[in-house]
Amino acid sequence: MSDAPAGIDPRGPRFGAAITSVLLLVVIVLGLTGTAAQSAVDPAFVLLLIVAILFAWGVAWPRTAPWGVLFRRFVQPRLARPDELEDPRPPRFAQGVGLLVSVIGLVLQLAGVPWGLPIAAAAAFVAAFLNAAFGLCLGCQLYLLLQRVGVIGRTA
Repeated sequence: MSDAPAGIDPRGPRFGAAITSVLLLVVIVLGLTGTAAQSAVDPAFVLLLIVAILFAWGVAWPRTAPWGVLFRRFVQPRLARPDELEDPRPPRFAQGVGLLVSVIGLVLQLAGVPWGLPIAAAAAFVAAFLNAAFGLCLGCQLYLLLQRVGVIGRTA
């Protein structure tokens, strides 16, 4: 008997990654071109804070996270069934990695570290874009690596 949760459509996380990529690209542009002082009122900071909240939502309550709901309600019904379902744990872990990177950018911004926020947003953007465009989920790969070395428990 397996303790693995029910599988998810692998196209759902890719859909969410596409939207997240666009948001993170806007954060990067705002962070590089913004004239606001490095503070919590900087538009790049506010948008990255929103992205971080969305990452946290995806970690804590994945079934109600906005991009997943949009996918299940409006996109998935128009698609053929996927050939295989995916274990939801690696994408959920990847959301946590995105949250961590976003929070680091927010903290660096508040600490007055020049370029901290756009660099953190760029790192998150690369990961989200790779997932959206090529189906390569870096956070999922990290999850599997940590599982292989025994940091994250396996279920059989």
